[in-house]
Formats: sequence, structure tokens, C-alpha cells
Amino acid sequence: MDAVRCYTLDFFPENILIDILSYLNVRELVRNSRVCRRWKQLVKDQRLWRAVDLSTWKRVTSRVLWALLRQYLGHGLRLLRLRGLLLSARAGVFLSESWLRALRSKCPRLRRLCLIHTDLRGLPSVRLLPLSLQVLELHFCEVPAGFFCEGDGVETLVLDSVPSFSDQHLRSLSAWRGLTRLELRDLIRVTVAGLKSCVPPGPHTLARLTQLELQTGSRTQMVALGLGEGWPGLERLSLGGKEVGPGLLSLARLQDLRSLRLRTCRLTQMMVLRSCRCLTRLRLLEFVEVEFVEDEVRSDETDRPPASDADPAPSLRRALRSMLPACVTHFTRCTRAVNKD
Repeated sequence: MDAVRCYTLDFFPENILIDILSYLNVRELVRNSRVCRRWKQLVKDQRLWRAVDLSTWKRVTSRVLWALLRQYLGHGLRLLRLRGLLLSARAGVFLSESWLRALRSKCPRLRRLCLIHTDLRGLPSVRLLPLSLQVLELHFCEVPAGFFCEGDGVETLVLDSVPSFSDQHLRSLSAWRGLTRLELRDLIRVTVAGLKSCVPPGPHTLARLTQLELQTGSRTQMVALGLGEGWPGLERLSLGGKEVGPGLLSLARLQDLRSLRLRTCRLTQMMVLRSCRCLTRLRLLEFVEVEFVEDEVRSDETDRPPASDADPAPSLRRALRSMLPACVTHFTRCTRAVNKD
């Protein structure tokens, strides 16, 4: 033990020290780089900068971004999360064109970019973002009119509560050749006509889309989901919100659907069975935080097995198993309610 006590961190191998430093956040890494020269070199190791999350750092400014890009961010960066100044009293420019060009040059392997509360109205288009991007997430952001003109490399686009996103932006996504997954959540300016124009065939349709997630409180948007002859090529669909029910009747037109996820909504057993009976290719059906509404149980129905928290809809599970034998059904945090009207 006396021999062990005389050892310091200088005797530890570099790989072990990097593993220890990987548990620190960005601010703690920057502070530890000031300990000594060896720690400064260790902190600059690109294995520590593969996934950078700056969303919890409340005072990130353009000056901080430039300092991180010049000293630490490099070819090892794969994921970057940023929180902007949209709702901050400091205001000012957050993401500039020069910084984005430097990011594209110095971080050629960046695959995923997540922006939160970021004002992008000062940027001409999405072409300023790194060409290596495969996933782009915009949460509570503001975008200009022609921001989504081109984006060939992006495969997944997530739009969550983007007030300025409109039908014009939605139609411009048809020029994205690599876009296969689209998530739309609480977009108040997207109308029924905009959703209808995305369904192929047509001049401005998302024909290459294979996965779609739609979460909204609008009844009309849900109804517009399956307008026309369906959505050829759409394999995965996720619906969420209070008005999911009206859109379920259109699922019969989605003949290529293989995975269906329903979340945070109220459904009845008959509604689910009617919408899924024609989906012969369905292999996965998920219910997440769904409230199943049933009629009040009569006295002559005591022979039915009672529902429990683990299985809130046993009769629905049996009916789906008989109707779609090749489909796997999952229930996650679902509840059961009795309609007494």
C-alpha cells in the first residue's frame, strides 16, 4: 500500500485518463485543461469530443463557440447540440455564416446537429450547414422563407414547435433527395393543403419518405394524412396527440406500412381494429401512453378476463393476434377508462 500511495495520475496510462475524462461535461473538460500541459493535451483528444452537448450551458455565446471550435472541436465530432439565444435577454448573433463555414471545414464527420431556441433567420439557407449532416433537429427555432431550398445529404429531419414553418417550407423538402425520415410536431402553420401536397404522386411530394411522425392537436391535419390513394413507400408511421382518432381511418390506404406507433391519445378497441384490418404487412404495433376507452361493463360480461396495469386491453391484444398473426404488439404505460355515458 505504501508503494501505491506514492503514485499520482502521471503514472496512469493515457487511455485510462481519457476514459475518466469522458464522464465530464464540456465546461468541466475546459476547466481541467488548465491544470497542466499534459491534461491540456489529453482534453484535446478527439475521443472526448465525439458527442458535444451544449444545451445545458446557459451562457454559450458566439465567442464561446469560436473558442471551442478553434481549440477542441475537430474531425472526431459526430453529434452537436446547441441552445441559442432566441428567448434570452442577451440576444445578439449566435450562429454566423463564418462560424458555420469553419465548422464544415474543421468537422467533416459531423452527422447529427440539434438546435434549440435558435434564430436562423439571419442565414440564407440550409446549405451553410455541414455537408456531412445526416440528422438535423430544430426545436423551438425560427427559420427564414427559403431556408429549406436544398439539403441532399440530410436523411432525418425533426421539426418541433417551429412557428415560422409553413406549407412553403414543407413543399421545398421535396428537393431533398436523401430525406427518408420526417418528424413534424406542433407546427401551427402547416395546413391540410400542405399535407395533401406531400402525398405522392405530384410535383412537390415526398416520394422517397419511408418514415413519418406526426404529432399535433389539429383534427383536420390528422384526417388529411391518408388523402388520395395512400402513401406508396411509407413503411413506418408514428401518430401522437389528442386528435389521432380521425386519422386512423385513413391507415387502410397505407398498404406498405410495416410499423405503426400510436402515442398520447384516446382510442377505442373498435377504432383500432377497423384501421388495422387491411394492414397485412404490419409487423410492429406500439401503443405508448394510450388511454383505451371502453363501455361500462355489464353484469353478463363477467366471464371476460379483467384488465390490469400490465395489460390494459387484453381483448384487443387477442383480437390483433388473431387478425394479424405476424404482427408484434407492445403496450407501454397505457391505461384503461370506462365510458359511462
